[in-house]
Amino acid sequence: MPDTPDPRFNEFVILQAQNAGLFLGQIPNPHTGEKSINLRAAKSVIDSLEMLASKTRGNLTESETKLLDTALQNLKPLYQAAKTS
Repeated sequence: MPDTPDPRFNEFVILQAQNAGLFLGQIPNPHTGEKSINLRAAKSVIDSLEMLASKTRGNLTESETKLLDTALQNLKPLYQAAKTS
């Protein structure tokens, strides 16, 4: 396990989580100010984060792992809730 977190990794995960939040209607579209839901795009982002977690297991710092796990733990229930609405 690496000792030093890579700030680019954290920024990437946060950006992807924000994108998923946008697609799940949690964040207003910066261009329109409107909230809308795009389940397909949200699922794609969540799937990508899950793949990233799987492919990087054992190669992340503790803080990077926690950030990625927390993002997924927060996004998955939001996706399920949006899917059933």
